[in-house]
Amino acid sequence: MKKKLMMTMTLVLVFIMTSLGFATTDYTVKSGDVLWKIALAHDTTWQQIAKDNQMDNPNLIFPGEVLTIKGDEDMTNKDKVVALLKSIETGDTAPVAYINPNKYIQHNLGAADGLAGFGELLSMIPEGTAKVNTVRAFADGDYVFTHTDYNFFVPKVGFDVFRFEDGLIVEHWDNLTVKAEQANPSGRTELDGPTASTDLDKTEENKDLVANFVDDILVNGRMEKLASYFDGDSYLQHNTGIADGLSGLGAALEAMAKQSLTMTYTKVHRVLGEGNFVLVMSEGDFAGKHVAFYDLFRVENGKIAEHWDVIEEIPAKDQWKNDNGKF
Repeated sequence: MKKKLMMTMTLVLVFIMTSLGFATTDYTVKSGDVLWKIALAHDTTWQQIAKDNQMDNPNLIFPGEVLTIKGDEDMTNKDKVVALLKSIETGDTAPVAYINPNKYIQHNLGAADGLAGFGELLSMIPEGTAKVNTVRAFADGDYVFTHTDYNFFVPKVGFDVFRFEDGLIVEHWDNLTVKAEQANPSGRTELDGPTASTDLDKTEENKDLVANFVDDILVNGRMEKLASYFDGDSYLQHNTGIADGLSGLGAALEAMAKQSLTMTYTKVHRVLGEGNFVLVMSEGDFAGKHVAFYDLFRVENGKIAEHWDVIEEIPAKDQWKNDNGKF
């Protein structure tokens, strides 16, 4: 708890340090130095210093050792987001500087707006219990979207979306679900599979393909077009209850119908992409509940090749801690 309170109290201090702007420099380790303090003093994170210096054990630094340190301007927005998410686990205060202290619009309906809301959310997590592993991180203009393996309170899988202005985070959306204990019928988990994007020159083309698929199939039910979006039955599925291929999807839909479980996509709110990965943020209903659908697709040779998703129930408005809405 003390670590979380310290993070909240140092938000303003860290932001002031950010405004000073540190360039890439060499730092000679002194007696008594620890990596996180060096990082804080140079407006970066200990993870970034460890990465830049190819450190096998970040806990071992020695007086006289020279470290290359990169300032904020050397970090991409993706780097900043990954560091911020990791700070939930480590308690590192430096990445909080990547949030604009005067403008932070929160769409997680369980958190209040601004840095105060972010700090309050962190303080609820028992110290030393959180685990955060960001498996995928992509950027689309001013947006960064991530796919992360979380463990706070219970193991969870989540998508996070951050919007940047002038190098600082000003808005955040997410969708979380409890992590499945077992693999799906094809032996796939909610997080495994490729993590790096390719075909960066085809980003807009792939976004259009996926947007059309969601509109045709998920929103409007034009099932006669379904096969045109896939390469035969070659389709890898990470949904916890669905097997690979169109055959697996068909079997799952049939099983849902027998159980009178309905799934309806009513509105697409945002489509983001980097190369062959495309994330769609949608709203609808599942099993009689108002939900947010976050679907991540991997495209290969102009066809949808792989799919991950998170479905989260949207709480009643009287339970919201901010008025920004889920989307």
